[in-house]
Amino acid sequence: MEIQKPIRRRRHHPEAFKHAVVEACCEPGAAVAGIALANGVNANLVRRWLRDRAIEPPRRRVPVPVKEVASGMAPAFVPLPLAAAEAPSRDIRIEIQRGNTAIKLDWPAQAAGDCAAWLINWLR
Repeated sequence: MEIQKPIRRRRHHPEAFKHAVVEACCEPGAAVAGIALANGVNANLVRRWLRDRAIEPPRRRVPVPVKEVASGMAPAFVPLPLAAAEAPSRDIRIEIQRGNTAIKLDWPAQAAGDCAAWLINWLR
């Protein structure tokens, strides 16, 4: 039995397409990676097209420096209104399923220690 490998073929882009992509990269504020992604090609390929045409790729954008806060404009605490919290439940509610057995249990919060002991014993 003979198995044939699929032949990998390089994609060939028309010169007009390359020229349009390169022109888009020359626009002020253009990002090579963004233009490449929008046109379905790899950014490294676009950079090679720029290099082949002796065009300097646009520099990466430099982050804008953060302005210092004036001394009189220091951050301050701002109180926010909050909704009233619901009263906490007075009972411990446990729902456990172990194998074919399912248990729903309400236990008084005052006997939390007894609940923990019972739960440890039951899970053994």
